[in-house]
Amino acid sequence: LCCFQLYGYCYQDSNDIPDTLTTITELGSPLEMIQLLQTSWEDRFRICLSLVRLLHYLAHSPLGSVTLLDFRPRQFVIVDGELKVTDLDDASVEESSCTSNSDCFMEFPARNFTLPCSVEGRCQSMNEKRNLYNAYRFFFTYLLPHSAPSSLRPLLDKIVNATGNHNKHGNAKYIWPEYLARKLSPSPPVNSEFTQKCVKSANTQYRRVPEAHIPDENYSCWPSYHHKGCLLSVFDVNEAIEICDSYSQCKAFVLTNQTTWTGRQLVFFKMASNHIVPDPDKITYVKVTD
Repeated sequence: LCCFQLYGYCYQDSNDIPDTLTTITELGSPLEMIQLLQTSWEDRFRICLSLVRLLHYLAHSPLGSVTLLDFRPRQFVIVDGELKVTDLDDASVEESSCTSNSDCFMEFPARNFTLPCSVEGRCQSMNEKRNLYNAYRFFFTYLLPHSAPSSLRPLLDKIVNATGNHNKHGNAKYIWPEYLARKLSPSPPVNSEFTQKCVKSANTQYRRVPEAHIPDENYSCWPSYHHKGCLLSVFDVNEAIEICDSYSQCKAFVLTNQTTWTGRQLVFFKMASNHIVPDPDKITYVKVTD
């Protein structure tokens, strides 16, 4: 799951290069950080989730704890939305030997860490900590907070800080379970609070129109799942209202019956509600004006 899948290989002798090894692997896309920052937050979250799985595997591999000495974006590719490592030439299973804690010094461009020296004369969890901090400085700090849902930002800040600080929860085994349990659970069904004719936000009232859709009146927003409109994912109607209130051009939104891979509901945001048509699979909410 974490590394390139090997489909086949063959040895071939050549006059120029003896004992040539040719491998056939799955096809992946190069990881371009600028392009990733232009994708939806959930796509970036999925990449970070696959990276966490990789970190856990490296920390508990059959060979022992493995560190990637060249842990940079160019060593990874994207396969079906998942992050996979392609180059294991710089992988190491050797935990650094030590006689005191001062021998377990890890130096990075932004900060340094000193780990405990075990009674066996090995730096405790150095391989795992090195991988985790590199994942933080090359991936998590860029991909997780950027345009994240507002309801998740406090928890995201906690997770990103944990990976960067190497505190007692700063390892691949402990930093994610609470977050994933909350984030990956499917959105709950719309409850009775939203089955009434109107719902209210702090400053705006919305009229609920069941089995209705607004086919036009699109505007562009970022990041959007649709290049010709503003299509975003929400946890519930409250979050949709919060988003609509934040856009001056938003006058209505349409809940679809489609969800993202995490179970969040896809919603079209509209700049007017002049033309509403029947649609059994959608619910429209229209701003009520005085």
